Amino acid sequence: MSKIAEKLFPIAAPFAETLGLELVDIEFVKEGGQLVLRFLIDKEGGVTLDDCEAFSRIMDPELDRLDPINSSYLLQVSSPGIERPLKKPEDYERFRGKLIQVKLFKALDGQKSYKGLLHGLDDQQILLEIKTNNIIRIPLELVAKANLAMD
Repeated sequence: MSKIAEKLFPIAAPFAETLGLELVDIEFVKEGGQLVLRFLIDKEGGVTLDDCEAFSRIMDPELDRLDPINSSYLLQVSSPGIERPLKKPEDYERFRGKLIQVKLFKALDGQKSYKGLLHGLDDQQILLEIKTNNIIRIPLELVAKANLAMD
C-alpha cells in the first residue's frame, strides 16, 4: 500500500461505514500518464453506481481539505470486482471455501504463486488446498498480493 493510501485509509474507512460500505483498498497509481486515486468499496450483495457516487460525494471535499497529493489526480470509486483483493485477516475467514490466487514476495517450496481453495487463516498463515486434500500453509508476511480467483 502506498504512503498516501496508508494515510487515507483510516480517514476514509469510517466514511464508508456510515454509508453501509466496506473500504476494501485504496490504490494510488499512474495510468496512461494520469495519476489515479482509486477507492475500492464493497457491501453485501455488491455495490451500485449510487454507492460509488455517495462515497465520492463524501470523500471529494475531505480530500480537498486534506490535500494529500501535491499534483492533479483523478478520483475514482469502484467495486473491487470479481477478483476482489484479500487485504485483512478477516477476509481469509469471510471467503473460506472460495478459489483464491496468492502471489508471494519470495518463493515458498520453490513457487511464488499459488491458486487453490481457501480453508481460512490459522496462526497468521493462509490454509490453501492446492490439490485435493493437499493443504499448504502460507505465512501472511510472505503475501505480496492475494485475491479471489475465477475458475
